[in-house]
Amino acid sequence: IAVRTAPDASVKALKYAAAVERSLCEKLCADVNYSGLICKNPFHLEWLVMEWREEAYTLDELADYLDLSASERRSIDKHYGMGRNCHLFEMTRKWAYRAIRQGWPAFSQWLEAVIQRVEMYNASLPVPLSLAECRAIGKSIAKYTHRNFTPETFAQYVADTHTPEIQAARGRKGGSKSKRS
Repeated sequence: IAVRTAPDASVKALKYAAAVERSLCEKLCADVNYSGLICKNPFHLEWLVMEWREEAYTLDELADYLDLSASERRSIDKHYGMGRNCHLFEMTRKWAYRAIRQGWPAFSQWLEAVIQRVEMYNASLPVPLSLAECRAIGKSIAKYTHRNFTPETFAQYVADTHTPEIQAARGRKGGSKSKRS
């Protein structure tokens, strides 16, 4: 089923597709935290694939066999659409961009701190990832930030983004949106 997901896509169609997906997931007792990014290759010789029809099902055809109202009542995991890996990566990288500036630690110390942060965020998920996946996410973030965030690169970033002209423009923009002006 192809559903347009571009920014100009129909919100109504996206909500309908999401309701069908949630209901299908519920009916099949599937993992609601699956992000949909990987699957088994149906062309691999290991798998026996049954094809019941050549054309793809439409959303309406699938919806005919599902209770879409049940998916509305069910509380949906807020990390469902993005996936647990992406959620942990985003949360941790945002933390890391600030945290690395607190003393510019050696890589081994930094790696351990980042992995601990991923594991902390992971523990709050309804269905946590494995520790191996947490370590992989943490290692990726730690390597990138340690290599690219240094006192020199941060000083250059501040110099490039905090000139008097830029700061004045930010002040004017903020002042025009303020209720006081």
